[in-house]
Amino acid sequence: MDGMLKLFVSACILMSMLLTSSAQSCSRYAFSSNRVFSSCNDLPYLNSFLHWNFNSSSSGVQIAYRHTGVTSSMWVAWAINLDSTGMVGSQALVAYRNPDGTIKAYTSSVDSYQTALSESNLSFPVSDLSATYSNSEMIIYATLELPNKSTTVNQVWQHGPLSATTNTPGVHAFSGPNVQSMGTLDLLSGRSATAPVGNSRTRNRNIHGVLNAVSWGILMPIGAIIARYMRVFKSADPAWFYLHVTCQSSAYIIGVAGWATGIKLGSESSGVQYTAHRAIGIVLFCLGTLQVFALLLRPKKDHKYRFYWDIYHHSVGYTVIILSIINIYKGFDILDPEKKWKRAYTGILVALALSAVFLEAFTWYIVLKRKKSARSGKMNGANGVNGHGAETPGTA
Repeated sequence: MDGMLKLFVSACILMSMLLTSSAQSCSRYAFSSNRVFSSCNDLPYLNSFLHWNFNSSSSGVQIAYRHTGVTSSMWVAWAINLDSTGMVGSQALVAYRNPDGTIKAYTSSVDSYQTALSESNLSFPVSDLSATYSNSEMIIYATLELPNKSTTVNQVWQHGPLSATTNTPGVHAFSGPNVQSMGTLDLLSGRSATAPVGNSRTRNRNIHGVLNAVSWGILMPIGAIIARYMRVFKSADPAWFYLHVTCQSSAYIIGVAGWATGIKLGSESSGVQYTAHRAIGIVLFCLGTLQVFALLLRPKKDHKYRFYWDIYHHSVGYTVIILSIINIYKGFDILDPEKKWKRAYTGILVALALSAVFLEAFTWYIVLKRKKSARSGKMNGANGVNGHGAETPGTA
């Protein structure tokens, strides 16, 4: 009996999943206005769907763009980019709900990442533009006349917040699905393909993050640990110095490559500003460069300025490490990768910190033991010279 009950419950769950999947499929959707579209695609990101009718002889296309899970404080947009993939250069259809409940639908030509999606004409004619909003779903309708008898187009779709004060579109997120919602669409066959996650911009962002995390965030602390703790062991001199220089030089070279990648990303993203992350990155580059030049001017151990050079070198070095860790976590917030990467880096930092605590205690133990031995040696030597407690010949 229990087995039959379990089987029945499993069947009900499976049926529910199938019904939900069918309801979310664009092919099963029925428009309340009795409009019919011959082709449709379930877009893979942002709960979106595209329906269309395409007239190949005139390159005219009727579209209905559906975006579910939309609140009254959000805008949605669907766009075609005739020149390239991505947001900049796209010709967008935008819609959002006004405070009085009416729906505003309009066109906007996007010319930068910091666009306010202001109303403007597109590079091709658009007619019958309208939008509806109900049950948390926004639908944009329009008829487009594509130039040059285009049959395959680059598409972009997006959503973002409305300004609470002006009720105009605000900047959307620059991570996760919001940077993946683009691809190509074949209007004839109905086939669509999303832009690969490893597109050039995403790939460069990941390269930038990896280079800086490895260099500033891992190699720099390791180099500092080598310099602070290995020098205590006499057998490690001068090997510790060369290891320290090698580690820090490698970190600087890799870090400069990561910094340059970040500068390039910034130049390609006009209007997108991560002010604190950028400012800390510039400061790190300047301080790291000063450290490299300071190494060339390093006085000898017995030089009268060596004491001041050591203070400068240590203070700048530790400042670089602290700022590096802060900036790497800011980078994690910007890139918004899978949580495992942030956890992995945190685990590495914890391991380095625990190693430093252990080595700090151990090296202090060695130093204090040496001082104690040195004091004992001096006392024994003094006793021998003065004759106190020393045996004299002929006595036992």
